[in-house]
Amino acid sequence: QVQLVESGGGLVQPGGSLRLSCAASGSIFSINAMGWYRRAPGKQRELVASITSGGSTNYADSVKGRFTISRANAKNTVYLQMNSLKPEDTAVYYCNANLHSNYGQALDSWGQGTQVTVSS
Repeated sequence: QVQLVESGGGLVQPGGSLRLSCAASGSIFSINAMGWYRRAPGKQRELVASITSGGSTNYADSVKGRFTISRANAKNTVYLQMNSLKPEDTAVYYCNANLHSNYGQALDSWGQGTQVTVSS
């Protein structure tokens, strides 16, 4: 019914930048919050950043001042601009959306994940 497709991951040197994108498609009536999570090897999944439909944002302490989340509501798309990347940012990044489908369902949808590797 609903698909989230991420793009923009890759290999970058410490101090570099990447921009992740996530587009939601399918039987979507409305999207509430969208966010980015990550799971590093041997660690639990953690929230990186989230943004409401009204534009209110929330960030993990570890990324404040370096990452910026934004969204284009008309495109059902959320972005994560990542600057000053550190090796500890290496993880699989997952897009998440809390939404209502055209069938009246409240859904918590996830993307397939995109690998971000920060290494020299």
